[in-house]
Amino acid sequence: MSHQRVRTRLLLTPVAALALLGITACSDQDAEPPVPRVTQPTATQQQPTPPESPSDSGTSGRQPRVSATIATGLSVPWGLAFLPDGDAVVTERDDRRVLRVTPGGEVTELGTIDEASPQGEAGLLGVAVSPDFQTDGHLFFYVTSADDNRVLRARLDDDTLGEPEVVLDGIPQGFIHDGGRLAFGPDGFLYASTGEVGDPELAQDPDSLGGKILRITPDGKPAPGNPDPDSPVWSLGHRNVQGLAWDDQGRLWASEFGDSTWDELNLIEPGANYGWPRVEGAGGGADYTDPQAVWPVENASPSGLAFHKGNLWMASLRGQRLWRIPVDGKGAGEPRAFLEGAYGRLRGVAVAPDGTVWVTTSNHDGRGNPSEDDDRILQVTP
Repeated sequence: MSHQRVRTRLLLTPVAALALLGITACSDQDAEPPVPRVTQPTATQQQPTPPESPSDSGTSGRQPRVSATIATGLSVPWGLAFLPDGDAVVTERDDRRVLRVTPGGEVTELGTIDEASPQGEAGLLGVAVSPDFQTDGHLFFYVTSADDNRVLRARLDDDTLGEPEVVLDGIPQGFIHDGGRLAFGPDGFLYASTGEVGDPELAQDPDSLGGKILRITPDGKPAPGNPDPDSPVWSLGHRNVQGLAWDDQGRLWASEFGDSTWDELNLIEPGANYGWPRVEGAGGGADYTDPQAVWPVENASPSGLAFHKGNLWMASLRGQRLWRIPVDGKGAGEPRAFLEGAYGRLRGVAVAPDGTVWVTTSNHDGRGNPSEDDDRILQVTP
């Protein structure tokens, strides 16, 4: 793969000047500080109004609430997807375990993905259940190997996970910004989010699979209708997308880590360029697509994303809260935060068949409070 380098002239804000000195923040805070960045929005770049973060108290009784703790004692649960029978498949990033979790809280280890090579933010990441699972039994995994990030497919027979096979490889891997979310769209094709692994220019390189959203067939081929029929790339210019969700109009939304200023919620269009590293947040001009909503990185660091009854639900790591964002035909409305600080870092979000929302915590990172050393799955009643 060719990695093109494009030299640009940068207008430095005071924040960017500090970045040149190596003082910058990685908004997911899962790893060591990233390579310094100098691409902060300038004062002339107009951002959407950042949302407030009101407390749950004092609101109506119809606010979201944690109705149950499904499971405890987990270690960095990353991927979360539901089987047709209502059980969930959960991946643990660092332990490389694949788990079945019932709504009643029974946890069964289905196997391990030995090909995964955990380090920093990398390891066993996303999982997706085949739309034809009842006939093919296939699960798909996004895995950081020793050489690359790749998509694997394995058959599940009862509680036994078969030998994984490679569906797509060659995705850049690194200690940080590996992307990792997998989800099947309404069109039956598999979407994968990738990161730029700390090398920002990969996001703008059409020949690299880093910093992109990919769209492939279940066999790993570029899906019919892709902007380039010979490429799996669906959109580009992403720093580190970790959330994918479709609304009731069939539109794809993605939650994306910013650098030091703005985290983003983007409405994804095929072939669109979302600007990184030329722009962070809004204001990139006609060549780039602006986000629908932005957050200061201390309020979000968004990971999982799910859609349920007119709202997107977005988990936040550094922000330690669950965001609810209404969406309609005009786009995204005013976000509102819930569960702020109550359960620590929140990683995964998925809608269960019974209509509740499952949320995973991500506090077991080796640096948290000992009392928060176990991760859990929460059931939220929206």
